[in-house]
Amino acid sequence: MRAALVAEYRKLVSTRMWWLLLLVMLVYMGFIAAVLAWSLTHGQTTTGTSSQTLTLTPDEIVRSVYTVTVSIGYAFPLIIGALIVTAEYRHKTLTPTLLADPSRNRMVAAKFGVGLGVGAVFGLLGTIVSTATGAGVLALSNKPTGLEAASTWRALGLSVVALSVWALIGVAIGTVISNQVAAIVVIVAFTQFLEPILRLGLSATSWGKGIGKFLPGAAGEAITGGSFYSASGLTELLSYWWAGLLVLLAYAVVLAVIGRLTTLRRDVV
Repeated sequence: MRAALVAEYRKLVSTRMWWLLLLVMLVYMGFIAAVLAWSLTHGQTTTGTSSQTLTLTPDEIVRSVYTVTVSIGYAFPLIIGALIVTAEYRHKTLTPTLLADPSRNRMVAAKFGVGLGVGAVFGLLGTIVSTATGAGVLALSNKPTGLEAASTWRALGLSVVALSVWALIGVAIGTVISNQVAAIVVIVAFTQFLEPILRLGLSATSWGKGIGKFLPGAAGEAITGGSFYSASGLTELLSYWWAGLLVLLAYAVVLAVIGRLTTLRRDVV
């Protein structure tokens, strides 16, 4: 197993894609955190045709800003997780991988292990950048940064956990959708368009509010205990962080089982 983990790690770090994605995520999340911090302390929000001030508590502002990577940037660990699998198909390296170690279960387990590690790196650095830029804007605006509160640090730690699990889901998606371009398109379309629309649509109905809590994006936000969307009343989240974690892990397990029973059972060509 150790040899499989080392091999998967070397495959990942020998390419530039992982650190290019990481760099883009850090720049993007730093910018979004700064803009969000400024908007929540100085701006207004528009609902329909009327404009009203969005009033959040200091704790809600801090949590919304510092965990913005979980709310918006989770597509990045998702994509890198998917690339860990789909790169094998794109570059035709799956055959030598299985010739070196024919166990497909061990190969998948090793990919999950590397995915968890790289997800933790993305989560840690993304959380650090969003917190640093967000806290800087809040401090310049003479607003509480919340960095002295234990609840803030707990949310930051759980942010890293959530993003690590997102990378596992990305690996699982890669086992289901082996085509690299298709996997990336599906991830971007779902995370940036389909799920946000679903969450807003479900939250507008009495019967859909309970369902929306179990969508993957909402489950990820529940791990940190809140987000801009929940604080502003746009969506509702599960009440406990561990419930969100279990839901995300369930998505990863179900997708991995589907991939193992379908794509990974086929002959390598």
